[in-house]
Parts: sequence; structure tokens; C-alpha cells
Amino acid sequence: MRFDVYGRFQLDVVRENGEWVVYKVAPGTRVRDANLVIPSSVAATEIAVYLDDLLHELSGPEQCVRLLS
Repeated sequence: MRFDVYGRFQLDVVRENGEWVVYKVAPGTRVRDANLVIPSSVAATEIAVYLDDLLHELSGPEQCVRLLS
């Protein structure tokens, strides 16, 4: 799943070996973000809300974390 984070950057979140793994996406690259940890118990449908809770300091007025694909 790819998320747009407040129009600032994009994250790919994938399930690997029963765990959520987060990658920061930039043109031509995808780098694992070891600083962002999503507990395996978080449902796929709740990841955008979870990311918003973690990263809300980066948001501006009326910005949100959006699922892109």
C-alpha cells in the first residue's frame, strides 16, 4: 500500500513475514524506514489513521495521510 503523507512524501507499507515494513519512496528509490514501526496487530484498514497519529506534527491545516494504492 502506498500512502501520501501530507503532500510531503510517500510511504510504501507492505506485509513481510507477518510484520508491517515501511519504505520511504522517492523518485527512483525506495528505502526502508527503520524509525517508523507499525505493530503487526494494526489492521490494513487502520494504517492511514495510525500513520496520521504518529506523524501529525508534520501536517498543516486540513492535510491528511491518504491511501494512494
